[in-house]
Amino acid sequence: MAFIVFEGLDGSGKTSLMRELTKQLDGLNIAWVETREPGGTRLGDEIRELLLRQGSEIPHPRTELLLYEASRAQHVETFIRPNLGQKKWVLCDRYSASSLAFQGGGRAISTEEVIWLNRFATQGLQADLTILLDLSVEISMKRQKNRQIQTSQPANHIKSKNIAFHEKVRQSFLDQARQEPNRWLVLSAEKSPQELSLELHHELRLRRWLFKRFYSRPSGGL
Repeated sequence: MAFIVFEGLDGSGKTSLMRELTKQLDGLNIAWVETREPGGTRLGDEIRELLLRQGSEIPHPRTELLLYEASRAQHVETFIRPNLGQKKWVLCDRYSASSLAFQGGGRAISTEEVIWLNRFATQGLQADLTILLDLSVEISMKRQKNRQIQTSQPANHIKSKNIAFHEKVRQSFLDQARQEPNRWLVLSAEKSPQELSLELHHELRLRRWLFKRFYSRPSGGL
């Protein structure tokens, strides 16, 4: 089993890389579940709606952080830990590093306070590997704009922040990766999905996490 988290600016391709990994796991008969933050549980999804809704009262930065941590606490206890306990791989789109990046870096909330809240919410559960799909803020915004045109969905209040905000978020992600190189894998999100999939596969092989199972279990996600 492994707990793998995918992080990065919006538009970095986290979802696509997660899906490519699930195909590899299926080919090796490795059981997995896919999830996301905020969300991952019914309560978490309700909190997600509060955080990302438009045209309503926007949460204060501290309120925003506490809502994310509340969703995370529920997520860890009712979804992530139980699935890890069943020896499944858990693939998660965002986790505690996002709170350090967005609320700590972008919102300038004390890093020490964010770290404490992360530990409280997760009860110390860390990802075995955090994959950072790194790309420039300019490319991130361009991809998001194209997506908004295709889906006709407006940007939420976080995505609508200015370039300086997102530069701080990106820098926080890179700083976290430098501080724990054994727990992070930084990939250039400007590469093609095929190249990224190959690089991730190579890394997991080096870590000896991928091997053929001689039985199968059902896979699934949210």
